[in-house]
Amino acid sequence: MRIRIDAIDLPGLTHPAPAAGTVATYDNVHVAVQRRDRPAELLEPQPGDAPAATWTLECGASSSAAGTEVTGPYVQNRLGRRFIYLSWGTVDGSGLFTMFRRAKLMLDVIPADTLDAAARDGLLVGRLGLTDARGGPLCARVEPPQITWTAAHAG
Repeated sequence: MRIRIDAIDLPGLTHPAPAAGTVATYDNVHVAVQRRDRPAELLEPQPGDAPAATWTLECGASSSAAGTEVTGPYVQNRLGRRFIYLSWGTVDGSGLFTMFRRAKLMLDVIPADTLDAAARDGLLVGRLGLTDARGGPLCARVEPPQITWTAAHAG
């Protein structure tokens, strides 16, 4: 099975930093999918001013007493809750990504019938906007209706 994340409405390349921080603004903002337990390993960083961003993740799906469980190199599993991290960071002139915020795309809230269909058909698609209500990078837990999950045929 694969998971495809389709994102729109990215917040831009510059974002004000918290008043207590060491910088006034975050510049050259990018977003990427973080590998499980390896915050420095990022999948396809995208600039914050891109018109859209898409990531496709290889993963596994297995049946358990709790339903369909999704696993893979980009699927986090903390305290029994599965999710995908979208990491926001700045990229300096040498290409170094420094994270300042993350969003958790929660997988354990996906309806069972959608997960079962995705496991059968090969593709789970999450669609979301990446700008929060204040105009900044979306962070914290992301659950429906902020994200829409559907199953599709892999192809």
